[in-house]
Amino acid sequence: MLDVVESKLGQYEAFRADVLEGLAQRQKTLPARWLYDQRGSELFEEITRLDEYYLTRTETAILRRHAGEMAAFLGEGVTLLEYGAGAAIKSEILLDAIHAPRLYAPIDIAADFLAQTMARIRDRFPELPTRAIIADFTADFDIPPDIPKAPRAAFFPGSTIGNLGPSDAAALLRRMRRHVGARGRAIIGVDLRKDVETLIAAYDDKRGVTAEFNLNLLARINRELEGDFRNEAFAHEARWNERESAIEMHLVSLRPQVVSVAGMSFAFADGETIHTESCRKFEVAGFSDAAQSCGWRVEKIWTDPAGLFAVFGLAAKR
Repeated sequence: MLDVVESKLGQYEAFRADVLEGLAQRQKTLPARWLYDQRGSELFEEITRLDEYYLTRTETAILRRHAGEMAAFLGEGVTLLEYGAGAAIKSEILLDAIHAPRLYAPIDIAADFLAQTMARIRDRFPELPTRAIIADFTADFDIPPDIPKAPRAAFFPGSTIGNLGPSDAAALLRRMRRHVGARGRAIIGVDLRKDVETLIAAYDDKRGVTAEFNLNLLARINRELEGDFRNEAFAHEARWNERESAIEMHLVSLRPQVVSVAGMSFAFADGETIHTESCRKFEVAGFSDAAQSCGWRVEKIWTDPAGLFAVFGLAAKR
């Protein structure tokens, strides 16, 4: 219990520092990881069920079609480390296929949401040992010593790696390589480049769930950092950045205004934005090169018939 309290205190300080620093920039920005509080995590799970959001259903179909191959690739008795686990819906597909998994360790920054996920996994797999790790997977952290060291595998579905900049994505790939060890494996979902209309629709749905997800970050700042954002004074916007090969999510100020957060004031011009998330889209060759430069060898690539999405099977280089 003390570890959870200390973790929450550390998260508060990190959240405060990131928000104050980000809002002080010329291009105001907020790290995407803070979108995922309890409400944000719930909204994201709702997003994954939207018609426009092809990513989840496409990756899920790949996992269902190739679960046996993936399980054989990971090997018997593996400890599965899932980064940014969230609701861990896709994990059930993989865990169900793995022969005699030794332990499942979901990693997530949202402690309360992770507790709900753990309860569901334990109910679904009562014989499977589990161990939650409350951590920000985008920052450096160590795997607790009580988790079996080998064989280990990293699981990172959802193309969440596309939410990281190139240097942060490389750091995470190296971190995973360190966590799983010399004989470790990884299964990573990657969204592929496609037409811009499909991409924009996926991040700006007609029902406005993604808009609510993005605007929830302002509500979180108000609740946790004594902010006075007015959600009705901002609008969600999704943009394509060709140079970065990424969809960007922004919160657009609808009028000139001054906002207070943690005792500091920040001025917004009409139309000024807060950049909250980038979702990079990859070419197969480009991601393969990036993984290999970070200590991995690409052994398997599973994709859908339309080539919308790819799941990579990586083996640690020795």
